[in-house]
Amino acid sequence: MENETERNLCHWADRMASKIIAEKGSLDTYTCASGITPSGTVHIGNFREIITVDLVARALRDRGKNVRFIYSWDDYDVFRKVPANMPAPELLEKYLRFPITMVPDTSGRNENYARHHEADIESQLPRVGIRPEFLYQSQRYRANRYAEGMKKALQNRQLIKQCLNEYRDEQHKMKDEDEYWPVAAFCCNCNKDETEITGYDGEYGVSYRCKSCGHEESGDLRTSKEFKLGWRVDWPMRWSEEKVVFEPGGKDHISPGGSYDTAKLVSKKVYGWDAPVTMKYDFVKLKGVPGKMSSSKGKVISLVDALEAYQAEVLRYIFAVNKADHEFSISFDLDVVTLYEAYDKTERIAWGDEKAKSEDLFLKEKRIYELSQIESGMPAVKPYQIGFRLLTTLLQTYSGDIEAAISSLGDVQEAQKETLRRRCACAWYWITECAPECASDFCFTLRENGARSESITGAVQKAVNRVRTEIAPRIGSFPTDKDCQQEMYRIASETGIEPKELFTALYQALIGKDQGPRLASFFRIIGKERLDKILKAYGL
Repeated sequence: MENETERNLCHWADRMASKIIAEKGSLDTYTCASGITPSGTVHIGNFREIITVDLVARALRDRGKNVRFIYSWDDYDVFRKVPANMPAPELLEKYLRFPITMVPDTSGRNENYARHHEADIESQLPRVGIRPEFLYQSQRYRANRYAEGMKKALQNRQLIKQCLNEYRDEQHKMKDEDEYWPVAAFCCNCNKDETEITGYDGEYGVSYRCKSCGHEESGDLRTSKEFKLGWRVDWPMRWSEEKVVFEPGGKDHISPGGSYDTAKLVSKKVYGWDAPVTMKYDFVKLKGVPGKMSSSKGKVISLVDALEAYQAEVLRYIFAVNKADHEFSISFDLDVVTLYEAYDKTERIAWGDEKAKSEDLFLKEKRIYELSQIESGMPAVKPYQIGFRLLTTLLQTYSGDIEAAISSLGDVQEAQKETLRRRCACAWYWITECAPECASDFCFTLRENGARSESITGAVQKAVNRVRTEIAPRIGSFPTDKDCQQEMYRIASETGIEPKELFTALYQALIGKDQGPRLASFFRIIGKERLDKILKAYGL
């Protein structure tokens, strides 16, 4: 049996779970939080925070803890900028400074702009085994759920001011005479946030004036819909409200003296709640594109995009195998093949099909593999493993017919097919949509219907025909690929041509290119009947 202590600490998520338990003690529920403003496409960089929480939540559950994973949609935030990738930008421009939930969905699909982006990620997260409890802050603010939290902030605004100044240099500190209000308002007349607070009665009454339309209003925090806290106070207020014990943050927020340190002070001094345990996660970049991903600039890869090329388990693996505070890039070039190969190696180690170099490495690889699965832990059935590179060959040989390709393998169990189908779909997407630009030598179309290469004549044609009559009928009986290859060398030698000439001719006969997949394994994939039919065009 595995050493439980080693197992529990061999991955960063497990170490973080241990830290949470050590710092927060024994709790009935461990609330882990994440969230974002749905101001644009929720991209794969945003996904890093979501899966970071999911990995830690899984580690806590593996210790028998009850975990609540909440994901807050900060959809009562201000619509500040029109993203480059949204339709009808001229219409969206008219809604700048509105709450995001009051901005129309110009695609016409959802009830508003915020919901469009929320629905996109909510529908996709189950595909990677992530099922948080979604909280919608626009609903909560409009239902006056935070009336007491806003009241407490207003009553302690001088203390909050001190907290905000704590880590600022002299040039950026608010001065004693500067008026500070932790609460802001969306004008109930024009819906914009271009308002200024003009008075507070010490309890629930707040008055404001809109600088955009001139409207003046006196509202009550318990009944009015337009008030909300600024994010630096809203964040710690909700820690207290939801009893959050873990929430990671991007390196821009978690850096010393950053917004987390400020929120920590507000949380303790104003709301009486010890800030959650946190950890820093770094950016995810797009390979070949400088800078981090930005929804507002339209320079993003969404979770949907990533799942086109990356099987869910492999996508989870990318985040599980990288330390959260390490930056990495995601791409759709040949790195995809490399990542599948790395995942497959981890899978073989986890199942004991390949021996790890040490017990420590075995424990680490197995834990990474467990955390990479859609459902936590080892799968009930060992997946059918076929290399990504070989799979692209198989699928192209069967013109993208996934069921035919799987059937040709002959030994796939029924319980293995669903996962294999997903891998096939990703491989077919990559070979048809990505490989033509980054790996054109991977791409081919099998010559059929009697088509032939006019360049194959003379001794070369004789050799090709001998391959058809002497090798194709026995293609399934060679002990190894090397044995099959040796037979091709023999035929080349006996017909007086160089082996390379024969290999080039065979590739030309099969796919109309000078090179392609390894011939012996390619022959097996094609099968002796189809191989005979294609090479028959070169019969003498």
